[in-house]
Amino acid sequence: MLDRTNITGIILAGGKSQRMGTDKGLILLHNSPFIKHISIALKPLVSEIIIVSNIQKHDIFGFKRIEDDIENAGPVAGIYSGLKASKTDYNLVLSCDIPLINTTILRQLISNIENDVDIVQIKSKGQTMPLIALYKKQCESIFYKLLLEGERRLKIAVNSCTVKTINLDKNLEDYTANINTPEQLKKISNDNNH
Repeated sequence: MLDRTNITGIILAGGKSQRMGTDKGLILLHNSPFIKHISIALKPLVSEIIIVSNIQKHDIFGFKRIEDDIENAGPVAGIYSGLKASKTDYNLVLSCDIPLINTTILRQLISNIENDVDIVQIKSKGQTMPLIALYKKQCESIFYKLLLEGERRLKIAVNSCTVKTINLDKNLEDYTANINTPEQLKKISNDNNH
């Protein structure tokens, strides 16, 4: 298992959130913002958490916040900016719309790292999830080159690196749900009433 001193957590919170109509990182689930839920899952595994966001309100979480180096270029730019700011070789990259994510799933990413693999990503419900993934710092230069060429598609950027995809156990799939609409939020709020 990798030592947490060599892993940074990167939360991408710069998206526009058109479908939700509000800043997704600050949406509350059980009285805690999404970013808080995600940081709790990350904390046991990382030495530092970085939020990639140009929204000052995200400073309330007390983590290092950095702005996108290249604006309006989507998650490719967000990951690039996060990797650039990271001081560690390994980086857990998560989008801010997965409030149910847990440490168990993130541990699986870390335990699947190999020397010749740049990215370990999850496959859940038949979908690959490059925004629940472990990225090596060296992906930074690959992503930067693609951004300079005008490439904005995350799938293309990820596939320019060496990728390993791990299938998530069926019983963990619900924890990777992306919450993009008020309806989805309502559903998980009801499903997870403890």
